[in-house]
Amino acid sequence: MQTVGFLGPRGTHSEAAAMFLAERLEGGAKLCPYPDIFSVMQAAADGEVDTCVVPVENSLEGAVNITMDTLAQMDDLAIERELIWDIHNQLMAKDPAAEIHAIYSHPQPLAQCRGYLKAHFPNAKLISTESTAKAAEMVAGGEKGAAAICTTRAGELYGLSVVATEIQDNMTNSTRFYQLRRRPVPPLGDAEAGRALIVCQIDGARAGSLCGVLEEFATRSVNMTRIVSRPARTGLGVYIFFFDLEIEAGKSREPLEASIEAVRQKSFWLKDLGRFPVLEK
Repeated sequence: MQTVGFLGPRGTHSEAAAMFLAERLEGGAKLCPYPDIFSVMQAAADGEVDTCVVPVENSLEGAVNITMDTLAQMDDLAIERELIWDIHNQLMAKDPAAEIHAIYSHPQPLAQCRGYLKAHFPNAKLISTESTAKAAEMVAGGEKGAAAICTTRAGELYGLSVVATEIQDNMTNSTRFYQLRRRPVPPLGDAEAGRALIVCQIDGARAGSLCGVLEEFATRSVNMTRIVSRPARTGLGVYIFFFDLEIEAGKSREPLEASIEAVRQKSFWLKDLGRFPVLEK
């Protein structure tokens, strides 16, 4: 039986995504919660768990910076799968009839539900917690008039009742997760569609450096689906770049591999994080 690390505690969106991906592992899996994203990724890098599931990007709030930064720093991990997970935020409380004066949740759901909260609870105090499940736990053990933005499962785990459902401002709200594993990871089949991810540092002091990198993809008709820049942490104004590259089913990957090698030649360093399938739920 394999072990799967995830951002805990139980009842988070990360747990739901990890449960979904764990079903695809042969021989079953045991889920292991960790208190923060860095810890769960370190556990996978150290071999404490066989694989881990971490959030990478939300469609409303953008990249999860700690995940991106840690991927750039760790040499042992590669991406096995990507999962696009629809996010459903519920408002739950011990007494749904009580007047709500405080609302607890992780900063991401608080931001994702900003419009709803302003319209329905303009005077409520918004309190950030380390996870949606922690918010549910705090509300369950706290004072009357507190509510949590959390998953239905988290509310049920802590005995909360529904105040309102589907309170996210955008009904297409989704989060991208990566399933990570120590290298080597199982290869993407030759006929499968998916993505590749690379991260590199280029010479930002030279005009046109980024344009030159992008041309390596464009001239070979390699579709770049996402670009993210992050501080290199070596000096002010120095950045690294993540590039998501599309892999089309049944097409030659020679242009993709050639473009990555060309970018490598134009970079101070480049890390290849793998070729992987993309699942949607």
